[in-house]
Amino acid sequence: MADDRDDRIPPPEVAAAAEKGLKLRSQYRRGGTMVGVARARDLKNRKPVSDQTIKRMVSYFHRHRVDKRAENFGDDENPSTGYIAWLLWGGDAGRNWAEAHRKAIETAREEARMRRFRRPYPENLPNP
Repeated sequence: MADDRDDRIPPPEVAAAAEKGLKLRSQYRRGGTMVGVARARDLKNRKPVSDQTIKRMVSYFHRHRVDKRAENFGDDENPSTGYIAWLLWGGDAGRNWAEAHRKAIETAREEARMRRFRRPYPENLPNP
C-alpha cells in the first residue's frame, strides 16, 4: 500500500469536506492557516498524498480533536474557526482516511524491516 499512488488519492468524501471548508472560510473569513488552505486545495483536487503528508494529517487531527468540543462546531450557519479548519484537512472522513493509511504505512515498513533480518528456513538452503 505504501507505494500505490492510486491508493493515495483522497476519496470523494474527503475532497467534499475540504471543498466545504474552503467555501466556509471564504464566506466567513476565518478558520485555518495557509497550510490548511493549501492542504484543502490538494485534497479537493484529489492529488495523491505522500507518506509525510499522511503523517502531518494524523498529527493535525490528533492535536485539534479538542476543537470538536467548541461551540458552533458543525454549525454551517455560524461555524467555529476550528470547524472550518477541521474541514480544510478533510473533516472526519480525512481523519479516518489518514489514520488508516498511517497504520498501513507502519505495517509495510515493519514488514520490510523484518524481511531484512529473517533467516532462510533450512529447507530453502542449498544442499551441500
